[in-house]
Amino acid sequence: MTVQAILNAKGADVATARPDASINDVVRQLKDRGVGALVISSDGASIEGIVSERDVMRALAEHGAATLDMPVSNLMTKSVRTGELTDPIASVMATMTQHRIRHLPIVKDGALCGIVSIGDAVKARIGEIESEAHALRDYIAGS
Repeated sequence: MTVQAILNAKGADVATARPDASINDVVRQLKDRGVGALVISSDGASIEGIVSERDVMRALAEHGAATLDMPVSNLMTKSVRTGELTDPIASVMATMTQHRIRHLPIVKDGALCGIVSIGDAVKARIGEIESEAHALRDYIAGS
């Protein structure tokens, strides 16, 4: 199974924010959209950074309430790891585990086209394993 299969199932919508958005606006959007991270993009296609709930919590611990007035460009991770539609789920999971990230923006021809969370990847992998187990049970029962 590939990233494309995950996006086919969940959709390719990506929550984004502009680099000049305040952390307060970002927090509100994270809550309203029910997501754990936003891709930072001026145009919705390029990736300038990513910000997660964890980034916001760390900034609040360090800077207090003043964090909420900061532009997201001050907090975002600028070096963003990405995946491609053809990446196997196991590869995506390995990347996320190795780099300790929970969200992987997906690109096609250099443009943002989706995002996969660790939860999406685990759900897809469990589905794969259940299908394989079912096929093996059917095969054994038919023998």
